[in-house]
Amino acid sequence: MSAKRTPVLPHPTDSELSILKVLWERKRGTVRDVLEVLHAQRGEDIGYTTVLKLMQIMHGKGLLVRDDTERTHVYRPAAPPDKTQRQVVGDLMDRVFGGSALALVQQALGAKKVSPEELKQIRELIQNLERQ
Repeated sequence: MSAKRTPVLPHPTDSELSILKVLWERKRGTVRDVLEVLHAQRGEDIGYTTVLKLMQIMHGKGLLVRDDTERTHVYRPAAPPDKTQRQVVGDLMDRVFGGSALALVQQALGAKKVSPEELKQIRELIQNLERQ
């Protein structure tokens, strides 16, 4: 008997990730809901049909689940943010850092200023991992 494997979702593009972030926060939403949030965040004019097409593509790729029982389709993310982040980071670690977690962390910590609170949380995370 084989173990059930969790399907690997495709990696979202930057535009798809913007839509996922909106839906992760809201839990679900229509194209119009997502469009309104993106307008407010970006302050730029994004077309309804552009967002609609992206969300249809994302549904086809398995990134979004669509409820079409109502007149207006309601979308929700197919996976929680941590699963998507883990997959993207794992791929990045393999492709860019040769599978080295050390190299990834060194670059991540060196790329931007890390607050003392974040450093404290990182130390706690490492200590918890060492205990496991």
